[in-house]
Amino acid sequence: MQEFKNIWKKAVEVLDKSVTKNAMDLWISKIEPVKYENDCAVLMVESPFHRDIIMSKYRDLIRSVLSEIVGFEMDVKVITSDETKYLRNRPTDNVQDDLNVIPSPDNITSTYTFETFIVGDSNKHAHAACLAVAKNYPKRPYNPLFIYGNTGLGKTHLLYAIKNEISKNHPEANILYVKSEDFVNEFIELLRKGDVFEFKNKYRNANVLLVDDIQFIAGKYQIQEEFFHTFNALIENNSQIILASDRPPKDIQLLESRLRSRFESGLITDIYMPEYELKVAFIKQKAEQYNLEISEEVVDFIAQRIKNNIRQLEGVIKKITAFQLIAKCPPNIAIAQSAIRDITTENEPDDVVVDKVIMEVSREWEVSPEEIKGRKRNASIVTARQVAMYILRELTDMSLPEIGKPFGGKDHSTVHHSIRLIEERVQNESRLKARIDEVIKNVKNR
Repeated sequence: MQEFKNIWKKAVEVLDKSVTKNAMDLWISKIEPVKYENDCAVLMVESPFHRDIIMSKYRDLIRSVLSEIVGFEMDVKVITSDETKYLRNRPTDNVQDDLNVIPSPDNITSTYTFETFIVGDSNKHAHAACLAVAKNYPKRPYNPLFIYGNTGLGKTHLLYAIKNEISKNHPEANILYVKSEDFVNEFIELLRKGDVFEFKNKYRNANVLLVDDIQFIAGKYQIQEEFFHTFNALIENNSQIILASDRPPKDIQLLESRLRSRFESGLITDIYMPEYELKVAFIKQKAEQYNLEISEEVVDFIAQRIKNNIRQLEGVIKKITAFQLIAKCPPNIAIAQSAIRDITTENEPDDVVVDKVIMEVSREWEVSPEEIKGRKRNASIVTARQVAMYILRELTDMSLPEIGKPFGGKDHSTVHHSIRLIEERVQNESRLKARIDEVIKNVKNR
């Protein structure tokens, strides 16, 4: 360990000559070396915000400096002090394993209750319906209950609030919460193993089933078949079903009509864009939760600029809190503006957008990201690869050679040909267009 500290001390001396004084004081000087193992330097900072800054702006420079000092290529991992406490209690057989298994707090979802949900005009009907379902269980005033609204408005909070409320009052109830993409992946995995009975047994014996992002099953016909029978079995067993989506059933393209009619057979309620007063109340609640003293001027600035996403509001407050801990500065408009710029996706770097596009196309076409970026010529993989290029052309200002780079360095003419093929197909294939629109929407929301 002492040898690694000496290496880091030399690296800091080099970095001091390579970055500005402000960057050195704010970010680099506060880094602490943790350990070196398997050609990987593990560094510690105080907060996730500090880690994000290092990883996005200085990681390549640090890696280059360390590699130059030791004479061979080194990787760099940056963790927070909380993660370091966890690592100290674990054997250090493998750095990568340690970093991948750091757990999230077990009680995160327990904070999603009706008491912590801020009610306003934009969500009061959805809140009332969810509260009625939770308080009246095992009676079923609305079955199914279908909640819809854009990403980040509180649907997941309400689903967990139902789960937590029923669990508190009826600990014997078998309650399952699942994201629809996890439902899909679990079904595919058990189908591959030939153990679909286990899947059926798990979901059809639930007393309460909560499914988030149900729109993801659209277009996946085998999954829809399974969910149709699961839905029917639960209704016959007098079980409660709660579904959440980013749009009402009638607007979920490629959803089978028999499922659509069942989704519409209960109560449908929505959450829409939060009003100013709700955003202000939420900001103040989160500031109090994080022990952050924040002026009315800064609260107003944040509420005016985060237009339609409650989740982003919390992200901004976390960023401001982290910055205050690091820089010892009281929150002001400039800090709030910087936090908002970090949280919103309008200025995301191209490489981040590329990763998101490939991941979403991978999910929709059910091929791996590695296959999309590789050279396999299976029809489904080729289509997924061409769609990813087409979407990148739609969402970014990347040149054609830049778009081709993540896909094995495809040249200008290959990328152009791929995009043209998808453009022509979109004109004639409504299903393909719908799937591409869904991927674009998911990329923007994530």
